[in-house]
Amino acid sequence: MTDSVLVTYGTTNGATEGIAEAVADVLRKDGLNVDLLPARSVTRVASYDAVVVGGGLYAGRWHKDARRLVRRLRAGLAERPVWFFSSGPLDASASERSIPPVRGVQRAMNRLDVRDHVTFGGCLEAGAKGRVAGMILRSGKGGDFRDFGAIEKWAEGVAETLTHT
Repeated sequence: MTDSVLVTYGTTNGATEGIAEAVADVLRKDGLNVDLLPARSVTRVASYDAVVVGGGLYAGRWHKDARRLVRRLRAGLAERPVWFFSSGPLDASASERSIPPVRGVQRAMNRLDVRDHVTFGGCLEAGAKGRVAGMILRSGKGGDFRDFGAIEKWAEGVAETLTHT
């Protein structure tokens, strides 16, 4: 039985944090002790029985904070069950089909024997930081494509694994 889970994320405008919060809420509801922290603030994982790492996708790469956390804490992550999620597509594609991890995330998954990865739709709304974000919004391609039902269902699968091992 797992007791303590870290849910951590790399985000620029907060959409991935929102997904991480939903994952953490489901895990807590299933009786797990969960810490929810931005990836840049995590210095060790030794006190956790399991870890969920999420990263927003930007130009085909995971958010730098998530990439750096995985690289920095590789040894500790390799010793416990780990799940990954990505957020990014600014359309309905993530709700319509399974989207494989981007190359860098797949490499990290192979190194760490990650239990599962899922890509959820992203969110980009008015006020988002960054030149590229501004261009996307001006082109009319923004919006919130997160599917919280799918997020909760995935998190329930993680909780099921953790509470029955």
